Amino acid sequence: MGDLLLQDLWFHQVEGIMIENAVIDGELVVVRARASAERSACPACGTTSGRVHSRCVRRLADTAVAGRPVLIELQVRRFRCRDRACRQATFAEQVDGLTFRHGRRSTGLQTVLQQVAVMPAGRAGARLADTLAVRASRSTLLRLIRRLPEPEVHTPRVLGVDDFALRKGHHYGTILVDIETRRPIDLLPDRATATVAAWLTDHPGVEVICRDRSTAYAEAGRIGAPDAVHVADRWHVWKNLAEAVERTVIQHRALLREPQNTAPVLAAGALEGPELEPRSPDEPRQSGRLSDRVREQHAAVHALLEEGLGLRPIARRLGLARNAARRLAHAATADELLVGRWAGRSSILDPFKPYLHQRWTEGCTVARRLFEEVRERGYPGGESVVKKYVQRLREALPHDDPPRKAPSVRDVTSWITRRPDRLDDDQTQRLKQLLARCPALGRTAEHVRVFAELMNDRRGQDLGQWMERVQADDVPTLHGFVTGLGQDRDAVVAGLSLRYSSGAVEGHNNKIKMIKRQMFGRANFDLLRKRVLHAA
Repeated sequence: MGDLLLQDLWFHQVEGIMIENAVIDGELVVVRARASAERSACPACGTTSGRVHSRCVRRLADTAVAGRPVLIELQVRRFRCRDRACRQATFAEQVDGLTFRHGRRSTGLQTVLQQVAVMPAGRAGARLADTLAVRASRSTLLRLIRRLPEPEVHTPRVLGVDDFALRKGHHYGTILVDIETRRPIDLLPDRATATVAAWLTDHPGVEVICRDRSTAYAEAGRIGAPDAVHVADRWHVWKNLAEAVERTVIQHRALLREPQNTAPVLAAGALEGPELEPRSPDEPRQSGRLSDRVREQHAAVHALLEEGLGLRPIARRLGLARNAARRLAHAATADELLVGRWAGRSSILDPFKPYLHQRWTEGCTVARRLFEEVRERGYPGGESVVKKYVQRLREALPHDDPPRKAPSVRDVTSWITRRPDRLDDDQTQRLKQLLARCPALGRTAEHVRVFAELMNDRRGQDLGQWMERVQADDVPTLHGFVTGLGQDRDAVVAGLSLRYSSGAVEGHNNKIKMIKRQMFGRANFDLLRKRVLHAA
């Protein structure tokens, strides 16, 4: 019964194997088995033979069991080939689903490691294999990728074409994607027109080509697939428009900063409010740590007195000295205890307050900067005193906020090219004020809005009217964008009308970047190609 259970656990999908026993040797599980098929086929000529020449034991690593590595000691036979004309006189038998020629792993473990190699690969794959209780270095995983068979390449009806960086700024390749299934089909070693055209010639049947606005890919499509419809990818078209908007914003960078407030500044006397004037010694303290602590203790002492406790129990419970508890008990209100020589004492900052008021009305509200200025004028105290006084100024005059930082070119470009419902209230208000200050940016934003509606509603037939309106307007940077659209107008109209897009290609571009990082610089093109296509 045990042998049948072991047989079902390890070799339920393999025929011609008999398990003799399974033992645990330290951290290793050893399974001893033997091949039981009566005959085997010669790998050279295919002739089956039952004449045994010799026997040997093969040691195969297998997938782990309960975190323990597994070693299969498999006794196999060597047969004599019955065909005298065969160049291979003897051959070792192979067990389908378990062994392969010259393999030191089982077929199941080999498949697992191939999947690990295809997905994380490199050092990450080696660490994953270690958690699976399998020893495999990163070089072993890369060798497994090289041994994978060539992936089958089929011809799609809708083909996406884009480039990717093998070495950014120096060497680029081309990725081909089936837009309908969103799966990569092939990788080409460069982005030359001749290479892409040759691939299209060798794979006839492409009806639609989704591409960026590269002239190389456009020419390759006309040569290799002359009957295919070219579709300019909407993402690339919008990217080109955003670049034109950014150039417009750069030209009007001086208008990005909000104009200074021309309202008359506050007089220094306006800062001398009751909350900033020093208190009289006859006036109790109303705020501060001392005031808060005295008021809390006074309330606690009188609450305990109402419960009937004496002064000594009250002092012990509250952790107070007996005389302190007596003073709190004899005071009718906490204000009686907060009047004295410490309530209205002068500050070492008093001689410098007029200067602080002047700088505040001039717009300088940074406590650190004010501290450095008064220190240069002889202030002997620390920065914390200045900070506290500046905080009182902010509370007394909350409307005097420092001017906001001017938006960057990238910020304004993003506000103009982003969907209006994705802007918060502050961004919407600032953009509205900016467009009112700069009519050129206002006209540019209006053209962008109309183009966005045209693209979202798939009204490619209206592109000509939009181009005419832009050409008639005084926006030079958009004129260059319109000129570029005119050079590839049919593809752009198709891109704004049809549902096809190269978004899937961009996703695979990001996957290629991740794969190259995982390979730690040890990737060549063939290795990268196999991994990308098999991972799909």
